[in-house]
Amino acid sequence: MEPFVFKNDAFFTIDKWMNLCPGLTAGMTSKNGGKSTGFFQSLNTGFHVGDHQDDVYVNRQRIADILDFPLDFWVGAEQTHGTVIRKIAKSDRGTGAKSYGQAFKGTDGFYTNAEGVLLTLCYADCVPLFFLAPEHGMIGTAHAGWKGTVGQIAREMILAWYKEGIVPEQILVTIGPSICKKCYIVDNRVINLVEKVLEDVDKKPYNLIEKGQYSLDLRELNRQILLQAGIPEKNIMVSNLCSSCDDDVFFSHRRDQGKTGRMLSFIGWKET
Repeated sequence: MEPFVFKNDAFFTIDKWMNLCPGLTAGMTSKNGGKSTGFFQSLNTGFHVGDHQDDVYVNRQRIADILDFPLDFWVGAEQTHGTVIRKIAKSDRGTGAKSYGQAFKGTDGFYTNAEGVLLTLCYADCVPLFFLAPEHGMIGTAHAGWKGTVGQIAREMILAWYKEGIVPEQILVTIGPSICKKCYIVDNRVINLVEKVLEDVDKKPYNLIEKGQYSLDLRELNRQILLQAGIPEKNIMVSNLCSSCDDDVFFSHRRDQGKTGRMLSFIGWKET
């Protein structure tokens, strides 16, 4: 079953989690319902892609109004396809919410147990990972392109939470809309790194298309990394939505040849 429920033109939510945990907001935006024009039409949330900064600000404010989660409560990152994860405190609110220059540097993952903080990251094909430990009130999100995936940013989040006293069996993970296997073609260099990550896995998440060219299932690769990290299979939900195939819904860096906007993943506890 698809874990992301389409709410309106602007966004999807993880309803199963939100029903389980009152006060939780979690989901992802689409490309529709914003002010941006041209390559960025219309709900671009990325300050760093060449769009008019005022339009991006308006788009983010529209999302804040829909979610009833003030922009001043958001945090955002300068994402570098790495594996750095940062724990967020309430005092961090607003960092990266209104400009790229003020975002957390070199960061591709956030987690927090603080109320009144919305963790956000930007995407245009890479895999959004959402984490929830209901018993501990801990939430997290990570940006996993191929570099972050083979760097095992998913595992890094599990290790960070283990240090917080949260064991893998207590963690739920949702793997969000991203580029599908059919649309994602990579070379030997990437596959060699994938092989190192999955040395003991029989069923590989890629297929040979022709010499030196492979179709890679990044979502399945992240799922297998999570399983290796101890997350029970029943605790993982995976979206079937493709950022490249669904061109009327999502931005796609590959499909749009780099000239495109960014969707936003979000997860946060509302203040009680």
